[in-house]
Amino acid sequence: MSPAGPAWPRLRVLQTLWALLVVLLAPWRLWAIKNTQECTWQVVLNNFETVGKKDASDRFVDQEPLYTVDKVFSQLVDAPIDPDEVRGLVSGKRERSWTCTPLGSGHLPTLSLQTYLGFPYYLKINYSCKGELFNLIPRYFVNVPSRPLWYTVDQAPVFILGGIPEEKAILLTDTNFKDFFLVELSIDSCWVGSFYCPQTSFTATIYDAIATESTLFIRQNQLIYYFTGTYITLHESNRGSGRWVRVLANECIKKLCPVHFHSNGSEYVMALTTGKHEGYVHFGTITVSDYLVVLYTIPEFIPDARGLEFLMVLGTESYTNFPMVPKGMSYNPYNNLLFIWGNFLLQSYNSKNFIYLADFPKELSIKYLVNSFYGDTAIVTETEEIWYLLEGSYQVYKLFPSKGWEVHVSLQVMQQSSLYAPNETMVTLFYEDRRLYQLVYLIDNQQGRLVKRLVPVEQLLMYQQISNDYLLERQGSHLTLSFTNFCPFTVMRLRDLPNPQIYTRQERYRAQPPRVLEPGGFHSDNSLAVYQGLVYYLLWLHSKYDKPYADPVHDPTWRWWKNKKQDQVRGEGGESVGGPSPDPPSPSTCPGTVFAPHPVPQDYYFYLASNWRSAGSVHVDMASYEKIYDLKAENELPERIFLDKGTSYRFSVFLTAREPEPLHGPSFQLQSKVGLAVVLADPECIEAVVKEKVLVNRNSVLFWVTLSDKRFCFDQGISGHHLMKTSMLLKVVGSSGHCFQNTNQGPRMQGNLMVPVLIGCPPGKRLAFDITYTLEYNRLQNKHYFDCVHVDPEMPCFLFRDIFYPFFLIQDLVTGDSGSFQGSYVLKVVGGGPTLDTIKEYSEEDIYRFNSPLDKTGSLIWTTRNTTTTEDSAFNILSHNSLGIEWLCMENSPCHDTIPHSIFASEFFFKVLVSNRGVDKSTYCDYQLTFQLHIHGLPLSARRAFLILMVSASLFVGLVILYVISCLLSPYVVKVCNVLCWKINNIIAWESYIYSIASDTGAFSNTSGIKSGESSGGISRVVSKVAGENRTDTKETLRKKPIS
Repeated sequence: MSPAGPAWPRLRVLQTLWALLVVLLAPWRLWAIKNTQECTWQVVLNNFETVGKKDASDRFVDQEPLYTVDKVFSQLVDAPIDPDEVRGLVSGKRERSWTCTPLGSGHLPTLSLQTYLGFPYYLKINYSCKGELFNLIPRYFVNVPSRPLWYTVDQAPVFILGGIPEEKAILLTDTNFKDFFLVELSIDSCWVGSFYCPQTSFTATIYDAIATESTLFIRQNQLIYYFTGTYITLHESNRGSGRWVRVLANECIKKLCPVHFHSNGSEYVMALTTGKHEGYVHFGTITVSDYLVVLYTIPEFIPDARGLEFLMVLGTESYTNFPMVPKGMSYNPYNNLLFIWGNFLLQSYNSKNFIYLADFPKELSIKYLVNSFYGDTAIVTETEEIWYLLEGSYQVYKLFPSKGWEVHVSLQVMQQSSLYAPNETMVTLFYEDRRLYQLVYLIDNQQGRLVKRLVPVEQLLMYQQISNDYLLERQGSHLTLSFTNFCPFTVMRLRDLPNPQIYTRQERYRAQPPRVLEPGGFHSDNSLAVYQGLVYYLLWLHSKYDKPYADPVHDPTWRWWKNKKQDQVRGEGGESVGGPSPDPPSPSTCPGTVFAPHPVPQDYYFYLASNWRSAGSVHVDMASYEKIYDLKAENELPERIFLDKGTSYRFSVFLTAREPEPLHGPSFQLQSKVGLAVVLADPECIEAVVKEKVLVNRNSVLFWVTLSDKRFCFDQGISGHHLMKTSMLLKVVGSSGHCFQNTNQGPRMQGNLMVPVLIGCPPGKRLAFDITYTLEYNRLQNKHYFDCVHVDPEMPCFLFRDIFYPFFLIQDLVTGDSGSFQGSYVLKVVGGGPTLDTIKEYSEEDIYRFNSPLDKTGSLIWTTRNTTTTEDSAFNILSHNSLGIEWLCMENSPCHDTIPHSIFASEFFFKVLVSNRGVDKSTYCDYQLTFQLHIHGLPLSARRAFLILMVSASLFVGLVILYVISCLLSPYVVKVCNVLCWKINNIIAWESYIYSIASDTGAFSNTSGIKSGESSGGISRVVSKVAGENRTDTKETLRKKPIS
């Protein structure tokens, strides 16, 4: 991947879900925050230890220890990230794959963003090659024919290239050949040549190699293999053998052919057979075979064009003696352009009527075609010549070898370019971001190297045009050189272009780097790790945003700052960007001092950064991390256009005509005006309306172009899936190959613009449950709202006896638009349970019984007063104007007679499916939303309610009877209790008395020492006498005491 270019001259943003690791190449000062035009960022993948090193790009499979990455963010007390959310993010392992889109001049590979034991400050790439297994020795490339580079367009994470002579090796790259590896393949190379497989010789060379998003395919001899492992194990000889699997073992394959585009979520390849099954084609999964369909019968001989540039082949024309030798076909699904090539070149837009392009010499033979799929086609011949064809025209231009190429190479040698050498061999030719590139093996000073270089098509055509069309005129005593400009216009501008995001469907984020508070102004390892961590966190919020319940604010970054709103309310205004940190110091309380309102944390942290006091010497401005919804057009057509049902794309083209001048030569003519043509690949599906306004005083013409969908060429589909490919070609008459515009990136061809158009449900649109408006409207209609006892802000409750009015939103994740869904839909309860843990899915039969108004089994869960139903009357059709849903939970429904688990009313969780498929004619989008609905206050069944009533009544009556009995018996109970208490107290008192008497007599006995036996007897008698007296007194007391 090449540098991403200037940092922020044009809004450099993240195009899809992928994180960046960046190296700042220019110093920084805080006062120059808004003037960073001179800064350049290099996009690389780095291990933590190599962050910041020049040209460091790692492929790794190890994980970073927790303390290594955790110590970085621990210093940032003023970072706009909640540590609790970060800890929640990294708890457990979570892996998510992101397919990255082009940036600059390179395609990023498919990346796997992983969390490890700590916060993921770097990316884990899901394929790797540890070193080169082979040196790039000259015999692998010198005088070896070039070969095509085959891959699934915009999907394959790597490119592979075979053709290494007598080696089971391929070139592997994940950076579009900015760097690459020569990797040996561990395949069995079994020889199965026989009568059925007429193979004349054995070779180890891998002839065909195709890279798809999911796997790799190769052909060696007549055998086909595909790779079943990961890219990490591709190079390992000890494990690779078991990863390469041979398929079609009973077939003899003479050619593998790519299918450049995926379809319906699947990728395909084609295998052409030879031997006993000659003519069979194995397609798709390489297990299903079918016969070829005859599209066109090629003439036996090449037609005689009689000096014309092209000729319509009708069968009535004359032919030369050169036989037609077909070698291949190429098809562009966007404009339906089919090429059949060999020692000729035929093209057709409908696979029926073919045009012979006579500019290509019949003495040459085409080896392969390279298609940009944006209107450009490069042709490579068997003699390694390069030709160029601009689709929509019929003239073929020779790029190499040519006079223009000689001029270009001479200028490059004068500039001492390292991309050119006297001895060079072309390895392959391919398009990248609409520009043509060569992979060339150079030998310079006996040193060989493999380089990737640009083929300057526009410059070569300009040089060729200048060298062929010039005139020497004598003016006085000297000759003057004049050139003829064949371009019919001098100025071409695109105007009134709408904002591109609604049509390109690219979600974009702004993620500016943290500000380094160091004297040198250069980024450190910590600041780079912080940057990547923040970007990953931003993308994690992006993925977390896809949930059934719509947030109150339609923005994935809303959850980043929603918890900081309290700080904003306290301040003067603006948004809080401070994270979990101590509050700013309070103002002084000196008497007589008047204070301004409490400053928001943003101002406080900016104050710290301005004085170089930020924690960790890094300042993070949360406002610089946001999603972009208002990207402006840059005076050029978008990369592609997505059209929903009945939508349009409108713009204008301003052309200033060239002043009429005589054109020298036999083609003398006078051009006095310009014309604009719009060519549609599928006019039955899309239409273009062009309106012209002539500006005579400016010698210009203004064309208004409106491209619209015709509303009937596509059925409903999931957002971004199963789209119909077509295109629009905007062409100024007479401009092909003649008009160029000088830009800061070199000359650019003008007058011929091809834009792919995709018809269907655009990516990034989804249906969401509008819980905010649903709660508000239900409260208004039902005059009240009762939430559950245990409130869940993410899933509010609805009362069973209330009419339920659901509302839904159509959220556009690209443009930020969010509006009420106005179409029709079908609502079904597809699952449920009394708790979240017990929710189960219902069968198709159960779904019909629980939701269909035709049900006769008493199983309906809900009903509505709406009378509109589907065509088979199986389900009700609802809309935003519906009369609401009434919950029934009939006897045979799963929510009937739900037993409460506490003293509160019964609850039930419904799993609800909402779909507009087949009932909504306003869009191509097949919206499907599944969400959980919490209903409380469900009634009990009559039987269970009667049982509870009887039990409750019985308990109540029992308690009343018990109360009456207790009131009647209470006096006797009190009397018995008093007697019992008295006896207990008497016993306690008696025991205390005996203990005191015994103590006194013991002391007396010890002092007298005389007649112990008599004394003891005397004491016993005395005690007995005293006890008797006490009993007598007690009895008398009881007789005298009245009974109360």
